[in-house]
Amino acid sequence: MKQPVAFFDIDGTVFRSSLLIELVEELIKVNLLPEAARAEYASAYSAWQAREGTYEAYIAAVINSFLTHIKGVHYGDFADIGHRVVSEKGKRVYRYTRDYIQELKEEGYALIAISQSPKTILDDFCKDYGFDKVYGRMYEIGPQDRFTGETIDEHIIENKANIVKRVFERHTEYTPEGSIAIGDTDGDIPLLTSVDRPICFNPNQELHDHAKRQGWDIVVERKDVVYHL
Repeated sequence: MKQPVAFFDIDGTVFRSSLLIELVEELIKVNLLPEAARAEYASAYSAWQAREGTYEAYIAAVINSFLTHIKGVHYGDFADIGHRVVSEKGKRVYRYTRDYIQELKEEGYALIAISQSPKTILDDFCKDYGFDKVYGRMYEIGPQDRFTGETIDEHIIENKANIVKRVFERHTEYTPEGSIAIGDTDGDIPLLTSVDRPICFNPNQELHDHAKRQGWDIVVERKDVVYHL
């Protein structure tokens, strides 16, 4: 029998923050990125905290800052900091998705992680939760193992439906029947549309409204209570 598949967004869906944000903050802390990098997303962060701006605008500003300043950073230093972030903060996860990962694993599902965070830190984070495959952003490494500031295959990871298509095309041991996906923002709509059972977890407004129209499952975790809407 072929194996069913469950796709998980990671940031804000499994991890109770963004791995990229935590990574960038730590890189600034140890002076691998300049303090000026934080200033480039400070206003977007303040606007989001005041509920005057969106989280999407904040994370976009973090990504832009990261891409601007990662050039010239040595890959080994970068990987070491990523490992530190996961070691210190990797258990900061949502109970619902943590337990659902284990439940699906026991039911025989293959677990696939898809995230916009760097694959290096994703690999570290996901191995502790039993994921079978991990797809994240990859960045070009040039001479002397230093980042060039360029991304690799951005067109593939930008739309998570591309990853779903690739998984089923390349792995004939998997079946799309009974497939599941879990995401938390409207950026996950292509992913959620690509499976048999989409689950919207702690969705933002646009994803919530779309899920309501489509009749998708909506799950919210607040403190230690899980609500199925």
